[in-house]
Amino acid sequence: MSKNTKRITLQEAAGLIKDGSSLSFSGFTIWRRPMALVYELIRQKRRNLHLIEVNGGPQTEFLVGAGCVDIWESCWVGHELYGKYGANLSRKVGNKEIIVEDYSHAEMMFRMAASAAGMPFAVSQSSFGTDIHNPEYDMLGRAGMRDGSNPHIAKAKYQFIDDPFHGTGQTALLPAPKIDVSVLSVQQVGEGGTVRVEGQYYSDPEVARAAKTTIVIAEEIVPEEYLRRNADINTIPSFEVDYIVECPWNAHPTGMFGRYDVDGDFLRDFYKRTRTQEGFDAWAEEWVFGLDHNAYLEKIGLPRTMNLKANTALKYSTSVKRGQ
Repeated sequence: MSKNTKRITLQEAAGLIKDGSSLSFSGFTIWRRPMALVYELIRQKRRNLHLIEVNGGPQTEFLVGAGCVDIWESCWVGHELYGKYGANLSRKVGNKEIIVEDYSHAEMMFRMAASAAGMPFAVSQSSFGTDIHNPEYDMLGRAGMRDGSNPHIAKAKYQFIDDPFHGTGQTALLPAPKIDVSVLSVQQVGEGGTVRVEGQYYSDPEVARAAKTTIVIAEEIVPEEYLRRNADINTIPSFEVDYIVECPWNAHPTGMFGRYDVDGDFLRDFYKRTRTQEGFDAWAEEWVFGLDHNAYLEKIGLPRTMNLKANTALKYSTSVKRGQ
């Protein structure tokens, strides 16, 4: 990488994520996940990762199935219509190969926002009355990992205080996550790092700000001058981005709004074939190992990608059959 640019390769981006890193991602469920980077982490045999996500999705399932993840903090994982729950995560939990720390969706978003704002904790009353606050389900605590020795793990899952200002009752304090690297998958990034997300940007701004290092994987790198013509529709400023990668179709098999649809058939096949570890290993041998991103796209094939390609006016594919 030149000293005068943030541009790096996909392989270099994966190399920035070391064994034992805490990691978070852009997108939501099956949309705008940086799957090309996920494949590369699997190829590089990354281990002991700590995933901290507002919500999980295929990126979680791929990394968990490959044995890359030791701890997962979030609220949900699956493939929506194409495999409703995370079979790989479920299998690893059943075999006691991974620790899952469960928060509510709202609590995960509040925690990420607190980290993005540089605050040590968030405040919420959203999950009172649920078993999420049951100390029996503090899985990191039960594993003896809240002793302060791991910088990614808070010394408590929750603390509770009475509202000192308005007397509204008890409220929960939630630790802000400590994230080493966040990876975003987006439509456009400027040469200097300015990000423009088309469509919903979900929790991307908070995820970008929460991390020590932010990597953006984009469908295309464009001139900063182009993005500044309409600066009001940009999503993340350049100074919050450390590295950029140009990688078309980087989100496949998840979708990229305005560029290509979710590859539902691919996700169904993954879900069906990876219910066992032997099935996952066979799938990974076919789709991950021995391939780079270009070879992966060649394997998918032009007819399939053209079928998924979005109509530029409608922003979705008019070829994909829906409702079946």
